[in-house]
Amino acid sequence: MGFAREIEVERKAAEQSAKLALRHQSAGIRAETKPDDSPVTIADRECERLIARAFEDAFPGDGILGEEGSQKESKSGRRWIIDPIDGTRDFVRGNPLWSVLIGLEQEGEMVAGVVHLPLLGQTCWASRGSGAFRNDVRLRVSSISDASAAVLSVNSLNRIREMSFTPGLIEWASRFWAYRCLGGTPDAIMVAAGEAEVWIEPRVAAWDLAAVQVILEEAGAVFFDLSGVRTIYGGSAVACAPGLEHEVRTFLQPHDQSRELN
Repeated sequence: MGFAREIEVERKAAEQSAKLALRHQSAGIRAETKPDDSPVTIADRECERLIARAFEDAFPGDGILGEEGSQKESKSGRRWIIDPIDGTRDFVRGNPLWSVLIGLEQEGEMVAGVVHLPLLGQTCWASRGSGAFRNDVRLRVSSISDASAAVLSVNSLNRIREMSFTPGLIEWASRFWAYRCLGGTPDAIMVAAGEAEVWIEPRVAAWDLAAVQVILEEAGAVFFDLSGVRTIYGGSAVACAPGLEHEVRTFLQPHDQSRELN
């Protein structure tokens, strides 16, 4: 594995961060609301500091970008992108769907990532050219190519009025075998594991996708944003099994996606 040490440090930092988050949770936490209306807790901030310190110690020349404000310029051409608690709404409510996300960007490309879902007992990781894994088991996307046999996930339905594809969504979704939505990262991992075929996230930030993109692609998924571009910086995300790429792009193509990106 070309990024074995990086993955090792990522996994350890993610596990330590999750333990710290759970200590905060057991003591009782209150969420504040950030300017973008998303919640944040003291656990988010302290966990990000813990992760950032781990990478400053292990890879001092690398840059850092964290959701809660951690920022460091890179001297090496590499940058660690951190979401210390992805799914803070779940974390605050005691739901088990939150995760720790850490991705490594090198010269503009995501090259390694770890997704740790502590309460689901899952740790997923991948690096370019070395495959994707969940708890040491190789992840591979589904070979399904017909919507009638596929599972669809479309997140952020609470913002359905903002989605330009809303008018056709119900009819399109009705063509699928099943609809499942766990709120973000768990849905993406289901696609990587071949447990679902399509994941659409209309509103998302780079730190939500940095680790997820490399895991999805190393598992064989196709990844792009709502405008059809392969990027984690477009403000949205789509991932699917290759056999359903045409189906998904055909549905999304007629719509002006600019509204999702504002």
